[in-house]
Amino acid sequence: MIKSLFFVLRLAIAWALVVGLAVAIWDELPLLGRVEWPIAIAAMLTMALVVTGAISHLGRVRLIAGGIDSAALSNRQRRHIEIPLEAGEAFDLLDAAIRELPRIEQVESARDSLQIRAKVRRPDLYGELPLGRWNPLAWFGERRNQILATVTPGRDTGSVTLLCEPENPTWSDLLLVDNATNYENAEAITRAVSRRIAAHRRGEKAEAAQTATEKELTVAKLSLLHAQVEPHFLYNTLASAQLLTRSDPERADAMLGHLIQYLRRSLPRTDDEQSTLGAELERAIAYLEILKIRMGARLKVEVDVPEALRATPLPPMMLQTLVENAIKHGLEPRTAGGTVWIRARRDGDCVAVTVADDGDGFNAKTTGTGIGLKNVRERLRLVHGSNAALAVVANFPAGVAATITVPAPAGMHDAAPATAEDSAHE
Repeated sequence: MIKSLFFVLRLAIAWALVVGLAVAIWDELPLLGRVEWPIAIAAMLTMALVVTGAISHLGRVRLIAGGIDSAALSNRQRRHIEIPLEAGEAFDLLDAAIRELPRIEQVESARDSLQIRAKVRRPDLYGELPLGRWNPLAWFGERRNQILATVTPGRDTGSVTLLCEPENPTWSDLLLVDNATNYENAEAITRAVSRRIAAHRRGEKAEAAQTATEKELTVAKLSLLHAQVEPHFLYNTLASAQLLTRSDPERADAMLGHLIQYLRRSLPRTDDEQSTLGAELERAIAYLEILKIRMGARLKVEVDVPEALRATPLPPMMLQTLVENAIKHGLEPRTAGGTVWIRARRDGDCVAVTVADDGDGFNAKTTGTGIGLKNVRERLRLVHGSNAALAVVANFPAGVAATITVPAPAGMHDAAPATAEDSAHE
């Protein structure tokens, strides 16, 4: 109550001085100065309009702010807003929030200096002012407000300084009120920024949830691959071992030893556990040794993987998928069989692992569904992003060469760089 009374008295005293000056000037005018009633009526009417205008301002401030204090009563509002985004993103968010204000005009955005200036036309809250242009509260300025917003860059944040004020000089605040329109503008921009930050966070959470779901789905598929050893391979291997126990017990024992090694390396891992090139190579070699016993001279295997590269992290089952593709789609359909090469080379900051064969190559009769290679690409994308890749090309003079490229682990000693000949096999 005291603040409200003080505010009305301050405004009335300022206008009383203006009215007193006007009366003094009127008294000095020739002839007109003798007629006192016009200036007396004008003075009383002016003071009445000023007091009613001040009371109206108080009422609207109390309605919008929920209370009255010196900050809310001021025609000029200042806000400090912390936006948890990089300065450029914070600027874009603030610019969009200001542009959506009603009655916004002349928005000037300077992205390099991170400043925004704008004009806002005041609403006619209670219709036209009494007496229109003759109302004293409309004598000293335009019926517009202005906005100045500046973004100060921080460490992954943008600090916003927001100023909302009348489009009039500061001295006019002694005589005029803005009916809380600048307080309303400042609060509206603050709410809009908060809403957009919340929407941005919801989008980030949704994107993270989607990525996590995709990763879980891929891991589930991989776990299924770990647990699911191909039935035909198992049946054929066990049948071959049973047959060999009668004719060649030594080879039967070797086949079962390789099968045990293969199954040991095929046990499921934890969701995020990476395997290594060395571990995956042991699984692949066990698989190929079993096939060499079954296929005999039809299958040859050449492995060239430097010891220094065997610690390279590699998602499980990837090398196995490429080896199985080389056998199923390249060599098994051929009566003469062929050779499978497994090579690894250091190439700058990456390690390239190639599985090649000299089989049927890109033959429509032997081409599979491509699900295995698609799974390999998806796993590489989820684990390494754009830093890993799978390339499948024709081998020379026959067959297919598939190369997985993954980042080399930090601290690994350089190995021989890959050459153009590494992907071509006679």
